[in-house]
Amino acid sequence: MAEDEGRDAPRGGLNMERVLREALRLADAEGIEALSMRRLGRELGAGAMSLYHYVANKDELLDGMVDLVFAEIELPSSEGDWRKAMRRRSTSARDVLVRHPWAVSLMESRSHPGPANLRHREAVVACLRRAGFSIEMATHANWLLDSYVYGFVLQLATLPFDTADELAVMAEEVFLPQLPPAEYPYLNESAAALVAAGYDPAHEFAFGLDVIIAALERLRDPDGLASINEAG
Repeated sequence: MAEDEGRDAPRGGLNMERVLREALRLADAEGIEALSMRRLGRELGAGAMSLYHYVANKDELLDGMVDLVFAEIELPSSEGDWRKAMRRRSTSARDVLVRHPWAVSLMESRSHPGPANLRHREAVVACLRRAGFSIEMATHANWLLDSYVYGFVLQLATLPFDTADELAVMAEEVFLPQLPPAEYPYLNESAAALVAAGYDPAHEFAFGLDVIIAALERLRDPDGLASINEAG
């Protein structure tokens, strides 16, 4: 987002930070579809036109909101074990996007990324490159990890239950009656076994992330790390 000191000057109790934070709150509470300049102005007790002192248009507002989301995600360190760093970063991104599910569809869409957005992307690439990934492989790894995080958050948002206990109740009262063993032997067996084991789908994220990171480790070039460090 282009810097403009004039837009940061308070006017009638407003400033850029307050406008963006209120937009974030509204999107979190009601979804991005509920957000409009008119609605935002009403929530702030100001006219929609007064908001254009701080953001030129709706796209610039979204740029700022997405930047706030990126600012909440833990940056991976380029020192130490890349696997631990990217695991922490990916888990942090998952947690942040669960709080702001509307942002998933916007994270990769900004043509004018803000400073937090750029700092995050720089840190991710730095972590992967200093671990010995080539430019091409670092790009592959970045895409794969982001796709996994975004996809998991989207799937999580559509589940008809929130906890393992709710899943167990639904499995016994809703799913299993629809799965007669004679017709669906494997699905019935799986559902019954998972209920008995107290299966919690929350653990799936860590399992999938570990599989991805283990696969990426095999594609890393340890010899490439020396040349990167020498160039730096």
